[in-house]
Amino acid sequence: MIEQVFTFKRTAALCLMGAFCSLNAQAQKITVKGSVVDGTGEPLIGATVKVKGDATSGVISDMDGNFQISVPSENSSLIITYIGMESQTIKVGKKRQLKVTLTDDNTLGEVVVVGYGQQKKASIVGSIAQTDAKTLERHAGVSSLGQALTGNLPGVITSASTGMPGEEDPKIVIRTQTSWNSSDPLVLVDGVERAMNTVDLSSVESISVLKDASATAVYGVKGGNGVILITTKRGKEGKAAVHVKANATMKVVSKLPEKYDSYDTLLLLNRTVERELGISPNGWGSYTPMEVIDKYRHPANAEEWDRYPNVDWQKELFNNTAMSYNASADVSGGTKFVKYFAAVDFAHEGDLFKTFTNDRGYSSGFSYNRLNMRANLDFNLTKTTQFSANLFGSNGVRNKPWLGASGNINAFWGSVYKAAPDAMRPIYSDGTYGYYSPRPADCPNSVQSLARSGKQSTTNTQITTDFILTQKLDFVTKGLKFTGKLSFDNTMVEIERGIADLYMDPQRKWINPDSGDTVWEQDINYYPSTAWSTNGGKVDNRATYRRLYYLLQLDWNRKFGNHEVTAMGVFNRNQYNTGNQLKHYREDWVFRATYNYAMRYFAEFNGCYNGSEMFGPDYRFKFFPSASLGWMVTEEPFMKKIKKYVDMLKVRASWGRIGDDNLGEAYRFQYADEYAYGGTGWLMGTNQSDSPYTIYRQSKIGNPNLHWETTEKKNLGFDFGFLGGLLTGSLDIFHDHRTDILIKNRTIPSYFGTSAPVANLGVVDGQGYELSLRLNKSWNRNLRTWANFNMTHATNEIKYADDPSLRPAYRKNAGYAINQVRTYIDNGYIRSWDDYYAGPTLSEQDGNKLTGDYQIVDFNGDGKIDTNDQAPYKYSSIPQNTYSTTVGMEWKGLSLTVQFYGVTNVTRQVNFPTFEREVHVAFNEGSYYEVGSNAGTLPLPRWTTVADGSAKGTRYYYDGSFLRLKNAELAYTFRGAWVKKAHLNSLRVYLNGDNLLLWTKMPDDRENNFSGDSANGAYPTVRRFNLGFDLTF
Repeated sequence: MIEQVFTFKRTAALCLMGAFCSLNAQAQKITVKGSVVDGTGEPLIGATVKVKGDATSGVISDMDGNFQISVPSENSSLIITYIGMESQTIKVGKKRQLKVTLTDDNTLGEVVVVGYGQQKKASIVGSIAQTDAKTLERHAGVSSLGQALTGNLPGVITSASTGMPGEEDPKIVIRTQTSWNSSDPLVLVDGVERAMNTVDLSSVESISVLKDASATAVYGVKGGNGVILITTKRGKEGKAAVHVKANATMKVVSKLPEKYDSYDTLLLLNRTVERELGISPNGWGSYTPMEVIDKYRHPANAEEWDRYPNVDWQKELFNNTAMSYNASADVSGGTKFVKYFAAVDFAHEGDLFKTFTNDRGYSSGFSYNRLNMRANLDFNLTKTTQFSANLFGSNGVRNKPWLGASGNINAFWGSVYKAAPDAMRPIYSDGTYGYYSPRPADCPNSVQSLARSGKQSTTNTQITTDFILTQKLDFVTKGLKFTGKLSFDNTMVEIERGIADLYMDPQRKWINPDSGDTVWEQDINYYPSTAWSTNGGKVDNRATYRRLYYLLQLDWNRKFGNHEVTAMGVFNRNQYNTGNQLKHYREDWVFRATYNYAMRYFAEFNGCYNGSEMFGPDYRFKFFPSASLGWMVTEEPFMKKIKKYVDMLKVRASWGRIGDDNLGEAYRFQYADEYAYGGTGWLMGTNQSDSPYTIYRQSKIGNPNLHWETTEKKNLGFDFGFLGGLLTGSLDIFHDHRTDILIKNRTIPSYFGTSAPVANLGVVDGQGYELSLRLNKSWNRNLRTWANFNMTHATNEIKYADDPSLRPAYRKNAGYAINQVRTYIDNGYIRSWDDYYAGPTLSEQDGNKLTGDYQIVDFNGDGKIDTNDQAPYKYSSIPQNTYSTTVGMEWKGLSLTVQFYGVTNVTRQVNFPTFEREVHVAFNEGSYYEVGSNAGTLPLPRWTTVADGSAKGTRYYYDGSFLRLKNAELAYTFRGAWVKKAHLNSLRVYLNGDNLLLWTKMPDDRENNFSGDSANGAYPTVRRFNLGFDLTF
């Protein structure tokens, strides 16, 4: 009996121990190790691995792509994700060692950002181009987001005009210009209309460009010129990741017009004087003997160095290099409850101008400093409710010499274009500033202007906030979701804070090279004042900006077998104003419906019912629709036999109407009459006699029938892929027909008595095509090569512009491009006296014609040259063709990328002031024509005589085509053991450059003149050489 009891106890104890061991084994987690690689076998750094259903268990792959994670049981599943690649879900089972291969997601994370949401790229039937953060990182050295877009998106045309710190944003046109009132696209940052120039590259997740009606119709009145959607980064579930970037950029002047030195200028002047002697014998007084000309290059002593100056104004004004710096840090991550992304970015742009001492207690110049801070937060309040907040602040300070309210900024680089090399020393050997006594206003001393003008800062402070509530409404019907958004934007601009040092000029002198006498600008006993004043700054009412935006949105998405249907409805309202303007209002009612059958047939319908206060009560609201269809040909059964060669072939077509009210403040209230108090108005009639009404008078005639400019857009597109992703691309053919364009400068008879009211009369057509090709070849697990090619051909033609009926066709705007160049056209030279007398009569200065001048074409054949002979010449200032080619190579941790960008069919004016206003300024324009030998390509300039206004012909209209090495980058990502020891996830070091080489017939590197006219120039554009690092903890 006792033995049985002991036996029972032993058995019970063993059972209890077995049960405990079994429970302990069940409670013990399983360790799974593995590696994550891409399709070429290259390790993926920073891939997220987490247990399905447990957001707190995530890990990140290390520098070798390896990871280790604990899972509760063999029934657990792992979710592996990486940005830009398709995610995978793997059940653990008996596996303890995994090798996960993620394939490229050619649809940029399966979705593309579109108007008011996202869509799967495979189902998109509109014309949309998108780029991502990785592409933008190659342009880390540039100072603005607009510069980084150049050449990266088909259909996006950028034109740079200045290199001034903080003001380098290019002009952007999408496809082509179809209105003379505005060509600027709509820019949205996180769904709200905002400026692009304060967004830093490091915070951008993606940029989408919407081009056709299907894509832009949901923005109605604002989408007529295309839409740029900028999406900033957000946090993802997982451990906190800290990302730090820094770079230093060396800037050098890219290209400026080449001026002759004193020696060559005076030789050219002598040739010019000799040529003019027949009609200007007194010109001998300007002739310089050769022994004197030699002194400008070879002065014998300090006295001759002052008396015979030979100043290179570019070298006097500009440093060889200037430095810029950028540093940013961000942290992102999240839990099941909250996801976060917080970033800070600092940028400094240095000055190319030298710093000149002035003994006045300050130094002047140009620079820019900007500090951005951003926080994007997503709170999962419940399983179906999410609240998001986007907070952004920016403080940018532009420093310049003091300009005051009406200063001329051209004065600070004016000597490069206007000052003669022999006119004066910037600062003479005794320390006195120089000036050109014969014509001081026409020959500026920019060194003195920079040193003595004072200094000022302009501060732009911007705060934007978005609050978004998203609620899933599956309890109402499956797939239904509500979104509400409220945004507040505030921008304040402070100007004129600094030191005003105007009107206290120093003593200046000029040494007459003929006599050696010194000419003082002021009395010899003049003593300059040092009583400069400080200014505390003031608010710029013209730039201070406020916006209130709110949105209510419903989305519905359901799939029924092979049928997928989505619908969206949006109401939003904008209230904004600048300075002391009355508030602007805009209201949109938007809908979108899409249908997709088995990813084979697609249909999309969009509409926007817009309201704008730019027009009268009867025309403030209008409905703008669009429709598009798509066909994935490769999903058809008859394509199966060739699908191993043709990966994807999709045909899409769209049609729609888009409105535009982006007309500027000048067009506001044009629908209403305006009255003024006091003064007199004109009566109709040829005598234009005064009105008897002297108290209140009608000062402007309104047009109550003003309404929207409307663009009808048509687009046919093809998306394709061949040979397993080796070659992919797209082709788009488009046509825009814009009607009811507002015309302000009407053609009216002179007896009307006042300006005619604005009217919707203009018609413009735009058309062209876009081609995008991408090559991608993986040679082995370590080596990959790729190439991207983009081309856009786009033209526009004015169909109607209210031209005077009796004006000759070639003088009308209709039939030509917007801003078509018109000028007198030259056809060879006046080579002999026969040509001289047989040629047409000049309307002015006919007696000053000379052999060797251009023979100007008498375009209308009336025997004289006048304004009616100005005819269309070449192209406009917007290029018709743009090209971009980017090639790259990745081998292990090494990567190399080179990008070329070019344009053709564009004309740009660069008007050299050679010998204008009796100043010895001459530019190297080429060889000059010689009568008899017929050598040379240009007529000699004039000095003592005045040529007819037509004499320049096409001389200063240049072929604006160019090809530039836009960007090149060499980078290396370190993966050694020392990186892990330093507790880093990744370390990337890169050397890149922007605008490195240029091939062009233009005399400088400006692509457009919007930042300064063609004669006065602008702050020089720059080349950039950038060294930086990018690390993640």
